[in-house]
Amino acid sequence: MKVRQWFHETFDDWWFRSLIGPAQTKGAVQGCDEGAREQWKRDLERRKAYTREQRERKRQARL
Repeated sequence: MKVRQWFHETFDDWWFRSLIGPAQTKGAVQGCDEGAREQWKRDLERRKAYTREQRERKRQARL
């Protein structure tokens, strides 16, 4: 039973997140202080930059 529970907790969430699309910054962090919102935005931008870098590396590898 524990494996089944772990599977659903892990992959149901992953499936849902894949349906809702990429993260948005507008109105995404509500009810916390300004520092936390800014840190969240910086973290999101780092993640997006990493994704852009990976895409560029793959593109360069194809050429």
